[in-house]
Amino acid sequence: MISSIFGKTKPINFIIILTFLFVFYWVTVYFIFSTPFITEHLLGYLPAVSALLINVLLIDFIIKRNKITGSNSFTILYFALLIIVFPEILMDQNSIYCTFFILLAVRRLLSIKSLKDVKRKIFDATLWILISSLFYDLALLYLVLIYVTIYIYDPKNIRNWLVPIIAIITFSILLLMITTLIGQKDFILNHYQFSVKITWEYILEWKSSLKVILYIPTALTLIIFTFIKLASSGQGRINTMRLVTVFFFVGLIITIIKSTHEIAPILITFFATSVFMTNYIENIKKPKIKEVILISSIIVPLIVLLVRYT
Repeated sequence: MISSIFGKTKPINFIIILTFLFVFYWVTVYFIFSTPFITEHLLGYLPAVSALLINVLLIDFIIKRNKITGSNSFTILYFALLIIVFPEILMDQNSIYCTFFILLAVRRLLSIKSLKDVKRKIFDATLWILISSLFYDLALLYLVLIYVTIYIYDPKNIRNWLVPIIAIITFSILLLMITTLIGQKDFILNHYQFSVKITWEYILEWKSSLKVILYIPTALTLIIFTFIKLASSGQGRINTMRLVTVFFFVGLIITIIKSTHEIAPILITFFATSVFMTNYIENIKKPKIKEVILISSIIVPLIVLLVRYT
């Protein structure tokens, strides 16, 4: 039943996922974390929930446009299920906005494989990453993804390697002008501190977090499984998955460094993990086994949510 619904790309799939996330966002804010209802705060929540829903549409667009997975809706389904497992991320609007702009960068980077307008795509992707850093300063680490993409697709053109530098200079000048105009001259120094918040108590909390302990090894296992299955596939598909893998590891590093006791910015890794989960599901040939795994994938996050927050 689940595979028959999400095994194809239908408008109803978007309606189900988007409606669920919209409702779940408000349930998380006002019931799970008991945020007092204040009308003025509502205006701040609306852009965040809108960005969250657009993230789903962006992920689906990236998947279809670059043919990362088959023609199905499993990726956006798993993206929503991972949010159920980690509902605390919805309380951190920075994680939602940061993920949005990073996905815009990934959209441009993955399209470089066509080798058309390469420099413009590199410039655009760099700007999107720089904008994402306004929400998490360590998002600048995603600039590594820019150079990995250049190395994979068009390394011989020296100008490609210089484009990110030009984009950084352009962004810095614009940011300096804007912060000066609005009277926030110290914003850059105050924001880009690249502080590491890892303490002994923090490490102990991570060790005691069963969700994180299970999430990271599972994602790593899915990555290995994906590349084993893709070993006989075309080089283009493998290169795309290599970029998705780099995307995951950079996001994981940011999560480990940037996390606090209350909120983990792990949302930025969900796109990659959802892709690997989808690749795993697609390689299951027996319909009954696939159905059982899909049903379990839905039930387990709900159980985790109920056990943790009831």
